Amino acid sequence: MNTPGNYIEVNRALWNARTKTHLATPFYKMDEFLAGESSLNSIELDLLGDIKGKSILHLQCHFGQDSLSLARMGAVVTGVDLSDEAINTATALNSRLGLNAEFICANIYDLPQILNRQFDIVFTSYGTICWLPDLTPWAAIIAQYLAPGGSFIFAEFHPALWMFDNHFKYVQYSYFNRQMIEEIESGTYADQSADINLSSVNWNHDLGEVLQSLLKQSLSLISFEEFDYSPYPCFPETVQPMPGKYQLPGYEDKLPMVFALKMRKTLSGETHV
Repeated sequence: MNTPGNYIEVNRALWNARTKTHLATPFYKMDEFLAGESSLNSIELDLLGDIKGKSILHLQCHFGQDSLSLARMGAVVTGVDLSDEAINTATALNSRLGLNAEFICANIYDLPQILNRQFDIVFTSYGTICWLPDLTPWAAIIAQYLAPGGSFIFAEFHPALWMFDNHFKYVQYSYFNRQMIEEIESGTYADQSADINLSSVNWNHDLGEVLQSLLKQSLSLISFEEFDYSPYPCFPETVQPMPGKYQLPGYEDKLPMVFALKMRKTLSGETHV
C-alpha cells in the first residue's frame, strides 16, 4: 500500500482548518447543542441503548459534540482525535457545559502508547475510517480497548458512496479500491463555500474489509443494518424526503448511504461466532 509518511500531518492541517469553520456553521447547530440538544442520531442511539454509567471510548471524535452528548446521557466518555484544534475545542466545551468527558489528541494508531485501560463501549461514527490506510490495526485497537463482554458501536457512510465523483454524476473509483486518494479539498461538507483549499489523503474500505478486520479480533457480530439515507446534508446536492433524512437526487431509495453495526467482545472461555 502506498502511504505517504506525512499523511497524518496533511490530514491534521485539514481538520484543524475545518474545525475553525465548523464551529460557526448551521450544520453543527452549536446554539442548539449548547442549549441541550443532542447531536446524536437515531441510528446510533438505537444501538447504544441505555449508557448511563457506562465507560465509552469515542474514536475520531472531531470537536466533541457526540462525545459530550454521550456524557449528557450519563456515560463516562473519553474522546480521541488527531486534530489539536478539535481537541482544544472539545475540552473547552466540556468545561463550559460542566461535563466530565476527557479528550486526548492522538492519531488512533498511536493511542496504545498513551491510553492504557478498557471500556464498556467503543464508539465511532460517520466519516472516520476513510482517513485510515489500514483497518487491521484499527480493529486490533478496538478489541484492545473493549472490556470482555463490551460492545463496539459503529455508524458510517456506506462505501458504495465513495465510488462516485463528488457530485454523484459518474463512477470514479472501484468499490474495492485499495489505492490512496490524494485530493485538494475545497470548502467543507458543512459549508461548501468555506475558504479552505487544502490537501487530503484518504482511502476507500469495502464492507468485507470492515467486517473481516473486526471478526478476526474475536468480535461477534450482533447487529448489522444498511440505510438508504444520510442523517446529515453533507453532500453537495441532497433532497430531504422527511425530517433528518437526506438522499441523493436520482438515487432516492436506490443507493445505500449509511451502514451501522454492533459487535461484542467475547468473554473468556466463550465461543466466538
